[in-house]
Amino acid sequence: MSLIPANLRYTNDHEWTRVEADILYVGITDFAQSELGDIVYVDINAVGQTLQTGTSFGAVDAVKAASDLYMPLSGTIIAQNEALTNQPELVNSDPYGEGWMIQIKPDNLADLDALLSPEKYQELIGE
Repeated sequence: MSLIPANLRYTNDHEWTRVEADILYVGITDFAQSELGDIVYVDINAVGQTLQTGTSFGAVDAVKAASDLYMPLSGTIIAQNEALTNQPELVNSDPYGEGWMIQIKPDNLADLDALLSPEKYQELIGE
């Protein structure tokens, strides 16, 4: 059974978001990392860009598959997790902590309400 923290919001594409002050941390869910297998490369080249909800901000390469990463909310990417350059496996070992991927300055924090609650995400993945 996948870990689904109650303090996060989720997307249909298996990204999670956590609000700290007015900044969003974004990563992929425990379910997503387990489906992908061992992550060997994280490619994010969008720092400084303003992107719309659903736009790809990068990709992950894993043993089983590769997958695009999508913006959970519209906003500007203000940072990426540099640790993933040399340690992409952090996404597998700690997807909700050290394995975060980007920080976003969202256009509108109220848009978080459109994301999935932990309960709805659990329904989505069928667990």
